[in-house]
Amino acid sequence: MADQNLRIGFVGIGNMGNPMAGNLIKAGWNVTVYDTDARKMRAFIETRGGASASSLAELGGKSDVVITMLPDGFVVRRAVLGKESGDDCLVKGLAEGAAIIDMSSSAPVGTRQLGKDLLAYGISLIDAPVSGGVKGAVAGTMSIMIGGGPALADRFDALFSAMGKRFYVGSLGAGHAAKVLNNYVSAAGLAAAAEAVRVAERFGIEPQVLVNVINASTGRNNSTENKFAQFILNGKFNSGFALGLMTKDLSLAMEVAEACNVPAELGRATLALWKKAENAVGGTADHTEIARYVNEQG
Repeated sequence: MADQNLRIGFVGIGNMGNPMAGNLIKAGWNVTVYDTDARKMRAFIETRGGASASSLAELGGKSDVVITMLPDGFVVRRAVLGKESGDDCLVKGLAEGAAIIDMSSSAPVGTRQLGKDLLAYGISLIDAPVSGGVKGAVAGTMSIMIGGGPALADRFDALFSAMGKRFYVGSLGAGHAAKVLNNYVSAAGLAAAAEAVRVAERFGIEPQVLVNVINASTGRNNSTENKFAQFILNGKFNSGFALGLMTKDLSLAMEVAEACNVPAELGRATLALWKKAENAVGGTADHTEIARYVNEQG
């Protein structure tokens, strides 16, 4: 049951943020949204309810906890602290004792630094990135990887439960580390399956036939089960997650590996392939376009 007295702010009403914030309202939470695109805010209020704020500072003043769902950690930091003294930002409105939950895919090291910087304002930070895509955001079944103080994570457990399955993974930044490492494995699986399908087609095996075989065998993964038939083989390429964002997460995963002195040779080869695909088809293309890129090589 939602705490009707807890005021929730939500920054970023995009493909993921829109259904996530909508599920919070559906669960009974008091939600105020903010997005730089006023049309998105109007559409959200009309279709899902809740309220909107005209600035980040206003949103902070109306919130006990603010959730950010933004493209990367640099955008999150700017939204939270601003870049220049006159910038609109959350800390200009948030009261001491408030909390920020970053559900974006941000750099783990940057998250820890942001947490330290927020201590000066008496504001707590939790990182809680998600996996499951737009489909999981809509259904409220995303995996949520939570990093931060255990007591603080427990305080917002009911809030997280309205959006998906909760996994407490460790101290601040651990959630973001788990997220990018998960996306590394996902990206490697998708690229490997795309290459296997390409080879199979050249050999005379129908792509869907190979995918069916893989899904009944040890090679099955999320991409073969949930992406090939749904978004790739039918030529739709519209899963809702950008190729550039996957490449960014791969880069962050390799930064974590380097910081931990792990060579991650397969990871670096995977990143190189995704960077080539991004250069070829563009970062705004759907991430399933990696299969089209692989198919066009050679």
